[in-house]
Amino acid sequence: MAHLCGLCLALRDEHGHASRLVTNYDGLLVSVLTEAQAPASSPHRRAAACALRGFKGADVVEAEGARLAAAVSLILAAGKVRDHVEDGDGVYARRLVAAGAGRVAARWSAAGSGTAAALGFDPAPLLAAVEEQARLERLPNPSLLQLTAPTEAAVAAAFGHTAVLAGKPHNREALEEAGRYFGRLAHLLDAVEDLARDRDRGAYNPLAASGTDLAAARRHCDDALHGLRLAVADLDLERRGLVNALLVRETGRAADRVFGAAEPESPEAPPRDPRLKPDPGGLLSLLCLSAACCTCGLYRPPWDEDRYKPCSERCDSGGCDICGQCCDACSNCCECCSCCSSDGCNCSCDC
Repeated sequence: MAHLCGLCLALRDEHGHASRLVTNYDGLLVSVLTEAQAPASSPHRRAAACALRGFKGADVVEAEGARLAAAVSLILAAGKVRDHVEDGDGVYARRLVAAGAGRVAARWSAAGSGTAAALGFDPAPLLAAVEEQARLERLPNPSLLQLTAPTEAAVAAAFGHTAVLAGKPHNREALEEAGRYFGRLAHLLDAVEDLARDRDRGAYNPLAASGTDLAAARRHCDDALHGLRLAVADLDLERRGLVNALLVRETGRAADRVFGAAEPESPEAPPRDPRLKPDPGGLLSLLCLSAACCTCGLYRPPWDEDRYKPCSERCDSGGCDICGQCCDACSNCCECCSCCSSDGCNCSCDC
């Protein structure tokens, strides 16, 4: 949470409130890696009350790692918006919306590039990755790894620069390798998660474009997970706990979760909840996703399958997916899980 709020506040302080829409979990890994290598270079401060934290203060990271995370998030978000505009996805098919989104994307890209340059980070690999991704998506028969390569290059550059910020240049090679594997994994999981919806809407999807089935995609993900674990193990870190939690354990859980949901439903599978609405895509979907990220899952959009699930189905022995913490490690479970009531916790843990 200190890194997530630090990223959000870095965006607000340098680029205005609107830029906070690009706050995301993947971006905060840049801040996490910087602090893990050199904790002294990532000071914390007490932030004022925020509506997204229930009007409570918080301990947040205030360091160059958070600023780099903000720059990377802005540049990549700008590229994603441009991609939606070019494809005419959802509301982006409307001329006025597309024009406004194009101006926002240009402003975010320029702002992110300015912050990156101030930190000694060359944004060219990120900007080139955005352009290369668009070019590859126009090819008639691309391979899956061709399509993931721009994302791999962008994340590798961002991860690698954390070694410079932390004063540990010998970590750079391993960090770039970790970035390539994480970028591949993130791209593949997004493609798997969106496959059914993209097919229904006739939208571009890397798996469909490359003719890759789910079994082959899972093999690529497993290879990326293995490479990522080896790269993280090679890093010289002063604080390894959070890095292992996010880049090793959570990535494995994410792959299992995404591929499990992508498997065809059995005849005995429960029907889709009729209260769930279809994902509209476009800007509205992006805004709701940002709200879900900024509130750590307390808000879930009407098309999120977890929105109407009881708490007992959303928790496992490792923790609650609403707060992302291990409930049995909390001194007061009701402070970390929004699913708890005054009568106690409904999770499957023994708080």
